[in-house]
Amino acid sequence: MKSMSKESKTPKQLERHFKGVSNHRRIAILLLVGKEPGITVEEIGERLDCNLKTLTEHLRRLVHAGLVNKKYEGRNVAHTLSPYGKVFAGFITKFSIRISSHP
Repeated sequence: MKSMSKESKTPKQLERHFKGVSNHRRIAILLLVGKEPGITVEEIGERLDCNLKTLTEHLRRLVHAGLVNKKYEGRNVAHTLSPYGKVFAGFITKFSIRISSHP
């Protein structure tokens, strides 16, 4: 497993990651893969009720963004979060929590 560097990413590198999650379906996929490491395309499609053709394109974009890893296991492909995918999933989870304002 690759370790994350302590160096800051450039704005261009950050853009690639943010574009990877710039769709509600990709956010749902990212969070699901985080909860169920090793999940296959078919399982993701069942859980999210998503067309497999559309789903594979979303997964391709997440892989290209460096957020999801694919591991070929025979005819199946297992999906896991990359180290940066884990960071983004954590950020999304924290960011989605409603904050109540106090007077």
